[in-house]
This record gives sequence, C-alpha cells and structure tokens, in this order.
Amino acid sequence: MIDKKIDLSVDIAGVKLKNPVMAASGTFGYGREYEGLLDISALGAICTKGLTLNPRQGNEGIRLHETPSGLMNSIGLQNPGIRAFIENELPTLNKLGPKVIANLSGGTEEEYVKGAVMLNASPVDILELNISCPNVKAGGMAFGLNPEDAGAITALVRRAAPDKPLMVKLTPNAPDLNAVALACVKAGADALSLVNTFKALAIDIKTGKPIFDNVFAGLSGPCIRPIALRMLWELYDAVHSLSKPVPIVGMGGIASVDDALEFLLAGASAIQVGSGTFVHPPLMNEIIYEIENYMAEKGKTKIRDLNIRL
Repeated sequence: MIDKKIDLSVDIAGVKLKNPVMAASGTFGYGREYEGLLDISALGAICTKGLTLNPRQGNEGIRLHETPSGLMNSIGLQNPGIRAFIENELPTLNKLGPKVIANLSGGTEEEYVKGAVMLNASPVDILELNISCPNVKAGGMAFGLNPEDAGAITALVRRAAPDKPLMVKLTPNAPDLNAVALACVKAGADALSLVNTFKALAIDIKTGKPIFDNVFAGLSGPCIRPIALRMLWELYDAVHSLSKPVPIVGMGGIASVDDALEFLLAGASAIQVGSGTFVHPPLMNEIIYEIENYMAEKGKTKIRDLNIRL
C-alpha cells in the first residue's frame, strides 16, 4: 500500500503540478488526440504542440524516420496558429485536468512577441518559449544557439507576457548550452527545459540523397538519453551557481520509470515524456505510479527528496 504521506506535487515557476510528469511538446498534440489511450487527467501537465502566430502546414516530404533506438522527425511546426488554438483547442485542453503549458515558437522576433501577447491574455498556465526547434529554416533553434540571441528573445517575450511564468526550452545543439541558459535566466526565464532534439542526418542509400527534404532533422528517443542526462547534470551546476536558481525540466529519451528517475535524481524538478508515448501510450501513467512506489521503498515523501545533488 502506498504511503499517504507521499507528495508527488512539484512547483514549476510558481505553478503547482500534481506530479512531475509532463507530456512533451510535439508528441501529444493538444491532449484530446490521446483520449481513451491513457488517463490524461493523471498527468502533471501537457505541453502543447509548437504554436506560431500564423498557421503553418509544416515541412514537405518524409517527416518521420526510425533509426536504431531513436526517431528522427522533420514536422516543421505544423499548427493552426495561436488564435485558432485559443479559440478551438484550449477550451477542451483546459477541461482535461493537467496544467497547460503553451509552447511558443516563431520565425521572427515580431512573431514571438505578438504570439506571447495573445497567450498572455489566454487561460494557459505556463509559456514554454521554444528557441530550440531544428526543423524550421527561420527562427526556432536559430534564437537558441548563442547567449546574446537567446537572452534578447527571452527578454522580449518576458515583457510581452508579464502575467505568465516563462520556461525556456533549450537546444542541445548550442555550442555553449550553459551560457545560453544563464542568459535566458538573466533575461527573465522562470524555468528551463531541456533537451529538444539533436540535429541529425539520414541518407537513403538507394537514391544517394538525404531522406528529409530539409536534409537535417531532429533526433529523439532512447539513444539520446545518456547525453541529455549529462547536459542536465552540467546545467544543474551552472544554474545553482546563481543566487536564485530556477527549476529545470528534463527530457530526452525517457522510455521507462528508471529513465525518469535518472533525471529526477540528477536534479530535474520535473520531466517530460515525448517519443516514448508513441511506442507505449500509457507510459506516463505507469511512470507516475512507479515513481510513487519507488519513493515508498526509499522512504521519500517529496519529489525534491529524490535529488541527489542537494
């Protein structure tokens, strides 16, 4: 029997989640796509599919390609646009139970700012500023590769959305990830999430051409987990050198409760599950249940008690 004293809740930038398990952006649609496949109400939060100011059709050609222990994607931020999301998707999403985290992307600073203003006036709980998508030709990851650009776009969105907690999603492709992260915190980020997909390449040996029209694509899945975990460990040290550290949400190849626990032990305040849900839709429910069992076995009562870095 589970100890009733165990408290799975976590605080992310002032927002209380019932547990630390989130559905990662781009892998869970807008929530209702998974109804009937798992208990959505049990999740701590849902991160929406990447949202842009105007509708996008996404990339042409092949969009998904499996690779050993991983999945490559080049979706290209297909979405209905922020206004359509607020009017048509958000009302249903808010009824599902988990906190709602709106993943905001864009091609220009102006698009980010206008989108942030609209989301600031909407009933979402947190903004996740996406400066890490590798599958668009303009914007996205381009804003997250160096500290100056990352800090500048974070500051603009912070001013445009003063009423919402701001979490910045980082790219593992940055030459100096920790410097980018610290610039974002200095510019007003209330939390950080990492990692987004790794820039990768696949070639069709029959045609002798890259499989994806955009040549490169984003790599996710279990193959990236050890690298993502290492980046989290290093970022934790950097963030906790600050006088006021911010929470870190970890992700990257989580496919079991053991994987999730690794991130929580390494210092993540919460975790996001992405491509693992494609393979096994009930995965997040099982992770929540097994985290509670693990805490009972270890005599822990709060999620932060799992953090071996404290």
